[in-house]
Amino acid sequence: MFDFLCPKCREHLRVSDHIIFKVRNSKKQSALLLLSPQTGNYTSHKHRSFEVQEGESLEFYCPLCNASLISDIHKNLANVLLLDDTGKNHNVFFSRIFGEHSTFETDDESVNIKGEDAGRYTYFKIGTKFRKFLTD
Repeated sequence: MFDFLCPKCREHLRVSDHIIFKVRNSKKQSALLLLSPQTGNYTSHKHRSFEVQEGESLEFYCPLCNASLISDIHKNLANVLLLDDTGKNHNVFFSRIFGEHSTFETDDESVNIKGEDAGRYTYFKIGTKFRKFLTD
């Protein structure tokens, strides 16, 4: 079974069938958000009092160390680590835009792309040699 870790504190974010995040919406309201650990499955669970609109950008944080999970490669992506069954770490990047379906899993040699909105992020479509020019 694979697990998800915070890239900052390296603590476990997966509990049972969910990855748990602290999020904040544009109104600065905070809540816990549960996501599926299956890349490409965009099911989410939140408390009914937490308001979020389709297309709204959420700020993602580690619920344990409170570190921001915003990606270095694009302001609209969050980043966590996936620890596979062999003990190897993979970076997982996913959209912070509510309702946008974009997920990228990479081990720095290959990229597994999921989601109908993934084409919005060209960073993963070009060679490693040129990626350094595209960071935000």
